[in-house]
Amino acid sequence: MSRRYERGSLIITSNQSLGAWGEVFGDTVIASAILDRLLHHSITVNIKGESFRLKEKLKAGLLRPKLDSPPAALSPGPS
Repeated sequence: MSRRYERGSLIITSNQSLGAWGEVFGDTVIASAILDRLLHHSITVNIKGESFRLKEKLKAGLLRPKLDSPPAALSPGPS
């Protein structure tokens, strides 16, 4: 990463919010230092919604739907 700093693009993806990185690394100070360096001169893109991979696994029957949300197959269709 240090060789690419201000020389090229770097794409990093995560399924965790930036606020949860303290838990991920087990230390909020280290997580803050990492994020400080990663986010300097950066553009962040937040994508919200269902995971495409999880939706496909549900459709294939490889996972069971969560009990607190209705199954996608029961969503109302056009009248």
